[in-house]
Amino acid sequence: MLGLSLLRFNKAPARDVVMIVHGLTTSSDMFIMPEHENLVRYLHANGYPDVWCFDYRMSNRHPYNLTRHRYTMDHIALFDFPPALARIREISGADVRIHVITHCLGAVSFCLGLFGGAITGVTSAIANSAGLAPRVPGWSRLKLKMAPFLMDYIINEPYLAPNWGEERGLTPGKLVSKVVDLFHPECDNKACHMLSFMWGTGRPALYSHANLLDVTHERGGDLYGPTSPQYYRHVNKMVKHGHAVKLDPSDPSLKRLPDDYLSRAAEVTTPVLFTTGRDNHVFANSNIVCHEMLEKITPGLHELKIYDGYGHQDVFMGKDVAQDVFPAMLDFIRRHSWSEDQIQAA
Repeated sequence: MLGLSLLRFNKAPARDVVMIVHGLTTSSDMFIMPEHENLVRYLHANGYPDVWCFDYRMSNRHPYNLTRHRYTMDHIALFDFPPALARIREISGADVRIHVITHCLGAVSFCLGLFGGAITGVTSAIANSAGLAPRVPGWSRLKLKMAPFLMDYIINEPYLAPNWGEERGLTPGKLVSKVVDLFHPECDNKACHMLSFMWGTGRPALYSHANLLDVTHERGGDLYGPTSPQYYRHVNKMVKHGHAVKLDPSDPSLKRLPDDYLSRAAEVTTPVLFTTGRDNHVFANSNIVCHEMLEKITPGLHELKIYDGYGHQDVFMGKDVAQDVFPAMLDFIRRHSWSEDQIQAA
């Protein structure tokens, strides 16, 4: 039995509600950061008073990433998102229009559920950084291929952790952190170095230092948590295949999902805004390619937004996101929300 959690930030009843979904190793904390105008506050201030943040099995608030598990994004698509959406409808109202904002592997997992038929009744969705066509830089491809083997059989640790450098004593994790430090002279934050090692290619990989407040950079080890390398296996298979597929088609518990997630793309009517930073060193041009693929299948349904000067994580954690990033997301949601005339007519 897995425990999942929803945090509701509610100021008033609403016909349009928003669910926000974090990526792997982070949590709902990334959307309620106090040091800048965060996404929850921004939505409240711009006409969306009923906002939900979903912490599922990838969240660092739960212990699931601290074991040698065999969860995949297929499991999240089928077993995590549907009950969360059902709970929102139960509390906010069966007739509410639900808009979903997703990030990183949370976005990939959500797209698997949406395009795999497990998620229905969503009015609009935003997928940041990656969707149905993960692409990664060359060095990241090597890490995706090697990390699970090295972790399970060489380092013999169940997870990778950004805070390994702060462990007491000379642990295997601390040794890894010290080696990683040698290749990252861009700052003196050990957690920042480990995050670049865990995700992406660059110095740093997840974001631009210039986009973060100092306090955000310093608490990176808290905002991001440990993770089992199991999800790397699924990303690696998708990268090799060219688009989203099941990790294990023989798993009988997942038979409701298609083996190839593009096979049902023509049936999806929910519009998706695919967003990405221009300088994305984690998932490169994944969402650009994804949008191109879907445009050939359902022309004009889905949209693409590229943020100049941004990368992967700073799209939500940057100090100026309320001015640079959120307005485009808000515009997309508004175009798919109830207007005052519609509300009165209903």
